[in-house]
Amino acid sequence: MKRAFSNPIGFTPLPVTIISSLVYTALFVALLVTHLVVPSAPRSPTPLSGVNLTEAWLDLQYISGAFHPYNSRRNDETRDWLLQRIEKILAESTTGLLFDRSRYLHDPQFRASIAKQNPVVIFSDVTSNATFSSAGKKPGDPGVSVYFEGTNIIAYIRGSEDGDEEWWNTGQQPPKREGVLVNAHYDSVSTGYGASDDGVGIVTILQLMKYFTSEAHKPKKGIVALFNNGEEDYLNGAQAFRKHPLSMFPKTFLNLEGAGAGGRAVMFRSTDTEVTKAYQKSRHPFASVLSGDAFKRGIIKSETDYRVFTERLGLRGLDVAFFEPRASYHTDRDDSKHTSIDSVWHMLSAAIPTLEALSSDNHSFVGKGSDSVWFDLFGEILAVFRLRILFALSVTLLVLAPLTLIVIGTVLYKVDKLYIFARSKQIERGEGDESVLLHGWKGFAQYPLLVVLASAAVIGLAFLVVKLNPYIVYSSPYAVWSMMLSAWVFVAWIVSCAADFLRPSALTRLYSLLWLFFVSWIILLAVTVLEKRENIAGGYFLVFYFAAIFLATTIAFLELFGLPRKFDYAEEVLPSDDERNPSRRPQSISSGQRLAQPSEEQQRPDNTTEEQRVEEDEEATETTSLLGHDRQTTFAHYPHQNPETNEAGAIDAIDESKVRKVYLGEQAWSWTLPTWLWVLQFLLLSIIPIVLVGEVALFLTSAVYQTLADGSSIMLPYFAIAIFTVLLLIPVSPFIHRYTYHIPTFLLLVFIGTLVYNLVVFPFSANNRLKVYFDQRVDLDTGVNTVTLTGIKDGSFLRDVAAALPSTAGQEISCIGSTLRSGLQQCSWHGLPPKVVPSPPPGLGIPPQFGYADWLSFNISRTTNTTRNEAHITLSGKNTRACKIEFDSPVSDFEVKGAAPEDRSERVPKEGSKEIRLWSRTWEKPWHVRVRWGNEKWSFMKQQQQRRQGLNGRVVCLWSDANDSGAIPALDEAWRFVPAWVAISKAKDGLVEGSKTFLI
Repeated sequence: MKRAFSNPIGFTPLPVTIISSLVYTALFVALLVTHLVVPSAPRSPTPLSGVNLTEAWLDLQYISGAFHPYNSRRNDETRDWLLQRIEKILAESTTGLLFDRSRYLHDPQFRASIAKQNPVVIFSDVTSNATFSSAGKKPGDPGVSVYFEGTNIIAYIRGSEDGDEEWWNTGQQPPKREGVLVNAHYDSVSTGYGASDDGVGIVTILQLMKYFTSEAHKPKKGIVALFNNGEEDYLNGAQAFRKHPLSMFPKTFLNLEGAGAGGRAVMFRSTDTEVTKAYQKSRHPFASVLSGDAFKRGIIKSETDYRVFTERLGLRGLDVAFFEPRASYHTDRDDSKHTSIDSVWHMLSAAIPTLEALSSDNHSFVGKGSDSVWFDLFGEILAVFRLRILFALSVTLLVLAPLTLIVIGTVLYKVDKLYIFARSKQIERGEGDESVLLHGWKGFAQYPLLVVLASAAVIGLAFLVVKLNPYIVYSSPYAVWSMMLSAWVFVAWIVSCAADFLRPSALTRLYSLLWLFFVSWIILLAVTVLEKRENIAGGYFLVFYFAAIFLATTIAFLELFGLPRKFDYAEEVLPSDDERNPSRRPQSISSGQRLAQPSEEQQRPDNTTEEQRVEEDEEATETTSLLGHDRQTTFAHYPHQNPETNEAGAIDAIDESKVRKVYLGEQAWSWTLPTWLWVLQFLLLSIIPIVLVGEVALFLTSAVYQTLADGSSIMLPYFAIAIFTVLLLIPVSPFIHRYTYHIPTFLLLVFIGTLVYNLVVFPFSANNRLKVYFDQRVDLDTGVNTVTLTGIKDGSFLRDVAAALPSTAGQEISCIGSTLRSGLQQCSWHGLPPKVVPSPPPGLGIPPQFGYADWLSFNISRTTNTTRNEAHITLSGKNTRACKIEFDSPVSDFEVKGAAPEDRSERVPKEGSKEIRLWSRTWEKPWHVRVRWGNEKWSFMKQQQQRRQGLNGRVVCLWSDANDSGAIPALDEAWRFVPAWVAISKAKDGLVEGSKTFLI
């Protein structure tokens, strides 16, 4: 039998082990490099005319030099700096014009002549105000209303096909709505420096302005560059842009964002196929439609300005953002030190060709776009096609694949070569029918047992790690990956080897593929239904996965044509009529089934003499058959069983040259099977599926492994890794019974090491810090202030972090479920007094809390000359431009003095508002707000009842500026004393909230 490895691509242990291991290693390394390594920026600081990377890097360092949330003085400084940078870029550009600004403002004719020459118009928008609302988290819950005064900066780069009109000054609609919007926000959160979120986006737009204002790159269609302010708080800047006349000009958009710190910028959302094809021209595309589906289905709760542009302005466009590591998102690690010029270039090099494509296309963006599928291949190629094409492919495969196998199986049956599911072959002989066992069922049940046990092992590991060390994935996702991959391979190999030892079969590979075909066909059916009913495109990789399985299974069926006809094989195995004589027949036959026994010559050793044989024949006993043991003991007309009913007997019955081609213990008829086609099957099963599944697996891992700090399910990342472990290793499973022990043994050692690591190592580190959320609430009526840290609720991590702060010494730390973020807990204590409002001089010895009452002033009066429940609220806060009014019961409407007219449906959601947020562009602005409660459609008695109940709530002002050391001592203390494995982020819009209660 076949033992040697003379064929370098034969289906024998050494070639199978080497080839499959090399393919997996090469693909895994390529996937990891693509995912983890950012393409290097060009060495030249000016890789393109009109682009300067050195300038971009210096600009990023300024922007991320301090916290600059909307409610901070640094935010105003950042805005002034941006205006200066834009003016400088225009002055240096080849199309920039210098002219008398005063005359431009006062002379319409001069302004018109300049407009024809000057391709760029700058709007320092300090007039657009927006009033809007959002519904509650659950159906029936009251929502939140917002009034926001914008401070956006807008640059209009006139296209070569745009007219010369200044329609925005006339209150008219633009002549054509064909422009392109590119957007980034220049505010940061109060605890992050905003390098990736969204400083890189800002410097990218600045370089885009340099590029498109150069003579060589003038766009065909106008480009609107929006530097919006206030995105972090409630997408406020984009809402304010809706009120600007230029918002009516764009048809498409590119939104630049950040939710990590460096890495590659991923295109994670798109409205349609046509705009996605514009991104296809990117130098190093990085994208997955899976994230778009997650946003579409509400799985991802966070939002970007993309939502405002699509839902409120009806634009078509793309969302591009940095997305990992999430542990650095909204923390002090979001700075230029933790990003790179490579990341800047990755976003910029994607934005330039995308905008060029969007601004030059004349036909693709007419009407409504089509649902699309998109994904990158190794960060070099972007595949983009319509969802209906994927649906058509899915339906075609669902129908064509099983029909193809049925047709091939039918032909195999017709030509007498369908060995699968064939137990035996009967042949008519003169003395009766004889049956040759084919053992076609051998290997059928092996594969499901292999997959079930190996998959159960990794799922069991997921439960084990979640039970003993649930947060290890937060810092060591690849250790979890290594544990599960190695465990699956080892268990699958052990099971397959045991099954192959007990019941070796040449059909093991074919049966494995048939099982895969059946299960994946059912999965494809579900994916196809989702494609049609829910427009879900994220299952694209499963469609190609099934296609690969179908092709490999088809080849396995075609292999059977290389086998001898079952009749010919049976004829070869059965002895001929000339060889038949009574002395060579078995002792008994019953109902066509008799024991397989070798002949007497086969039983006797070769050195037995004739005399010994005679003596053996003559030694009869009481049990000796009357007819002798060489006589037939059944009736001649009974069908005869194949005398070679086991593989050893069958092997002895065929030619020795054929025997050498039969693999150890497998069916004798398998000697004609091709030994090299397995390579083609493996390559079909592995390359495309592993690439597509691997990219999705890595993307999903990066997206979820550090969301545990946000309160997401602990099981989610482990189950995701377990499922994708199975999907990644399924391609090798039909061949794993041919593996040598070397790779599985090595993986066993990997499994043991990673298991121990994952169970005992502390889950957080200085490079992967646990994110906790800070806020401080001050009751300005009583002077009581409370500091709260919000974080994971399992274990004592959060309580230990709070206990590390000196101010908590001797205090009782109260920990309860979080009122802000589901799935988390919050720990609170009496905190250090904040100093966000200038307090009495220290020499007077007056504690800061004695000045709390002056931080916020308000007055509430009920309107008496109306039948409606209405009140007027006046409030203002010191050293802030952000306040809010919270109500114990929802209000039905409100108006802010100076606000632009809005429909009531814009101001308040259907269920009313429980909170009105107020954002001013000026500091310490007095707010005048008129609120109404109750329902005007209620009966008179119900209105009177509501009127008697009145309205209760709180007026609150926010302070968000942490740039000055000592302004928020509790936050300074947290930054200084929390363990190195903890990162501080903001829990609310304000780091400090001061409130007073009211009763109407």
